[in-house]
Amino acid sequence: MRVVGLMSGTSYDAVDAAAADLSLSADGGTLRLAPLGMVSAPYPEEVRGALAAALPPAATTLADVCRLDTRIGQAFAAAAARADRELCAGRAELVASHGQTVFHWAQDGRVHGTLQLGEPAWIAERTGCPVVSGFRPRDVAAGGQGAPLVSLVDLMLLRGRPGVPAALNIGGIANVTVVRPGGGAVAFDTGPGNALIDAAVRELTGGRLGYDRDGLLAAAGRVDGGLLGRLAADPYYRLAPPRTTGKELFHAGYLREHLAAGGGRGAPTGEDLVATLTLLTARTVAEALRPLGATEVFASGGGVRNPTLMGMLRAELGPSGAAVRGSEELGLPAAAKEAYAFAVLGYLTLHGLPGNAPDCTGAGGPRVLGSLTPGRRPLRLPERPQREPYALAVSG
Repeated sequence: MRVVGLMSGTSYDAVDAAAADLSLSADGGTLRLAPLGMVSAPYPEEVRGALAAALPPAATTLADVCRLDTRIGQAFAAAAARADRELCAGRAELVASHGQTVFHWAQDGRVHGTLQLGEPAWIAERTGCPVVSGFRPRDVAAGGQGAPLVSLVDLMLLRGRPGVPAALNIGGIANVTVVRPGGGAVAFDTGPGNALIDAAVRELTGGRLGYDRDGLLAAAGRVDGGLLGRLAADPYYRLAPPRTTGKELFHAGYLREHLAAGGGRGAPTGEDLVATLTLLTARTVAEALRPLGATEVFASGGGVRNPTLMGMLRAELGPSGAAVRGSEELGLPAAAKEAYAFAVLGYLTLHGLPGNAPDCTGAGGPRVLGSLTPGRRPLRLPERPQREPYALAVSG
């Protein structure tokens, strides 16, 4: 089956569309993925601006939510149509859309709800394909965190590797999946990935830059130990996994509050601030991985393009710590991994198979995720396989 997976992360900078041919092995134990490539398109400036203005802690209206749901859905539809045309020769059979997370209601150690915008009807109308969307709420309704859902795909990729392998994604928020000896797993959000770094860069440059390109600002700065200590003392880092978070916590206002808490000691500015926030991300990721005994880490997400951040992470893990590699070594490009992962989750949903890993999300059990929007043709669901695939094999 030819599937297009759509993803826009917590950095909300672009919509990624990855296409793949997916099929089950004869015994059903392995899901085979043949990557067809990825296309990416920035949000239209007016959509990105409206989204930024509506995200917490800003106030918004239901009219704003309605407009965003439509405009994000249209942006996702354009990306899906382009992927079908350029990567699938017009033969895509299914679209799996994560949507754009705008609120993740985490409180008192549990998640009560989660909201992703991007009306799937626009995607179905534009492409003619059935669309699986709304993956997270079912896991939340089953008592889970609704994240990281990619952990199921991580498990399928990492099982059978020697030692204690881990997957790391550094988007706006960073998350890890660690496969323990014996096949068990743990997954959770470690804390801010690029969220605070990006917020600082936007404020420091008056919006001229949206992120620390190539880590140059952080590389030119000196870490402020006082601010680093105050930020690292956040109670979130002491929560037991599974735990999830978002920009509801780690946003520009959060950063301004901690800078103000420095009192008369003076707050770092410019490159020193960016260097401090970059080390915060590296340190909180390392402190999450170290107790779990990870021996190798396969990294993906926008953070891998920041050599200063990756250098700090390797230094924090230490010479005897886990080796940090790119997800490309597993066959999935770092920039496209999450979009491919949701293509897999959409395939599982269409076939009536669970898409969550309860050990990782905390859900009460395996659940078939998402809702299905029919395309132009009559909807015919494939027969449910007799067993759930245990492994993911990437070819090409």
